Order: sequence, then C-alpha cells, then structure tokens
Amino acid sequence: MAATRTMKENFLGMIKGEAPDFLLQYTYGGNPHSKRPALNIGLGPSVLRGMKGEGRDMWGVPYVSNREAGFASLPEPGNFILDDITKWRDVIKAPDISGIDWEKVAKMDLDNLAKHGMNPNESATTYSLHTGYFQQLMAFMGFVEGLCAIQEEPEEVAALFDYLCSFYEEVAKKSYKYYNADMYLITDDVAAWGAPFVSPTQYRELIKPFQIRESQIGRDADQPIAMHCCGKCDMLVDDWVEFGVKYWDPPQSCNDLVSIQKKYGNNLILCGGFDVLGEQLSPNYPEEQFKQDVRDNIDLLKENAFFVFNHWLFGDPDNELFNSRNRWMTEVVESYGLDIWK
Repeated sequence: MAATRTMKENFLGMIKGEAPDFLLQYTYGGNPHSKRPALNIGLGPSVLRGMKGEGRDMWGVPYVSNREAGFASLPEPGNFILDDITKWRDVIKAPDISGIDWEKVAKMDLDNLAKHGMNPNESATTYSLHTGYFQQLMAFMGFVEGLCAIQEEPEEVAALFDYLCSFYEEVAKKSYKYYNADMYLITDDVAAWGAPFVSPTQYRELIKPFQIRESQIGRDADQPIAMHCCGKCDMLVDDWVEFGVKYWDPPQSCNDLVSIQKKYGNNLILCGGFDVLGEQLSPNYPEEQFKQDVRDNIDLLKENAFFVFNHWLFGDPDNELFNSRNRWMTEVVESYGLDIWK
C-alpha cells in the first residue's frame, strides 16, 4: 500500500471532501482476506451487556445464536418478555448503573481492543449503546405484537422509547468522553428489503425524536453521526441528514443510491451499495463474472461522490460459498479500487 494516511484518516477525511487514497472497505470487524487494518472499530460499555445474566441483554431479553447465521445473536423466538405494551412499566426496568466506574470500564474495553490487535489510532472508532428503539421493541414483544403496538398504542410506544432514551442518554453522558470515539453511531433496522416496517410519519413521530436526543452527545462533541439501517429506507435519509448523520451503513441496492449521492455529494458517505443476490449465490456462479459485477458496482457509485464499499456475507464460517464471495469482493476492492479517484 502506497498510502501514507491511516485508515482512520482516510475514512474521516471523506466528509471533508478529501479523496481517500484508495477504495475503502467496511466489514464490521476484521477482514480475514485482507492485510489492511480494520476501517472502523465499534465501541461501547461492555459492562452493560452482562447486567441481566448470561445470554440476556441489559433489559432481560434472552438471545440465541447458531453457526448457520455466523453466530449472530437474535432474540429467542417465542420467548418474549412483554405481551401488552400498556404494561411495559411493570416489565421493563433499567439496570442500576449508580456504582459503575465508567473511566475504568472504558480503559478495560480499550485494553481489550489492543489484545485483539485493534488500534484506535489506526482505525476509526464508533461509539454505540444499543440496537435501536424499533429493534428493541421487536425484541421485547416480537414483530407481530410490536407492530400492533405501534398501530394501536403509539402513545405507550413513545413513552417506552422515552424511558429507554433517558437511560441511554445517562450512560452516554457518563461514559462517552472516556472512549475518545471518532463518531456516534445510531443503529436501528427499521426497514425490510422492499419497504420500511413503519411509515415515514410513524418514524418521524415515534423514533426520530429519540435518535435526535441521543445523537446530541456526538454533536456536542462536534463529531459526525453515523447511521446503521438496512433495507429500503431512502425516504428517511433527509431526516437523518437533518440531525447530523454523515455516514450510512449499509445502504443496500434496493435504495436509489445514485440520486442520494447526487443530492448530498460528500456530505453523506455511503458505506455500502452492493448486494450478493440470486445467481451470485449459486455454487456454479463464475468467479470472474462475480468480480465483474463488483467492478460494475464500483463504477456506478464512484461517479457522483466518495463512497465505501460494503457487503459482507455472514454465515457458517466454514461455508466456502460465503468465504469465496467475501474473498473475491476484497480482491477486487484492493486491486481495482486502488486508483479510482486518482
């Protein structure tokens, strides 16, 4: 690599209009197919994750994982803790954080990064606390009851989100400064491939106000806000930009990404834009054709703004079909993507 800037400097420079030295790749952790340092590192108080016991989140929701899903954790099916949104005050109790030494916790978390070979001086760091207000409601109730609650009892949903947000604000105010993060990350997968799970009006009334409140921590530190949201959610991008979002991962190809790039240029960095779909997942799909698909995607997105390539297949770590696609994408990014902005 001929670059003299760190991955962190390349990444953070993009919103200042500075061309990265090469096409960057966003992989949600280390990339086993690359010798480059990680582009970004997730941070947040690890002490919160174990406050309600093994396999449960800080609110008491049981989580499970399996090999086929790449050991990603999801709320345990059929074992939800809330069945009536009007009774949430009896069930949802914030953990006691009064005795936590936040500076000590942050040091422990940062030391743990070093033990795993991650360097915050080399990689950009994003601070986040939870998976999102919408996602947390679904974790509490399941999708059927959770979506019914949004339709039938929006005032109670808003009251619950206010309670959650107040807790997250308290944690962030006490701990954020000790992590020296580069940006504040808001996470909430409010959309499926074809459309959001909620209407834009419901998003603006029930979810956006709490994202604004929470992200104020990052804005007060004069740092960019990042947004993680999967699915078809381009109709919400204006709302995000309004409260300071500068990076969005992973903008999937079901969105009108070219129009978004033309509208916002380098004021909103898209960390995504490619999806492995259909025949590309066939064991017989030719390697060279797959790599050409990746090059075509790069050519499409490089024209109107800077962007970060992002698509990572999660699954059984021993599944060669997934591993080969991840390896092929990395090879294209680190060869074809070397000179696209020079």
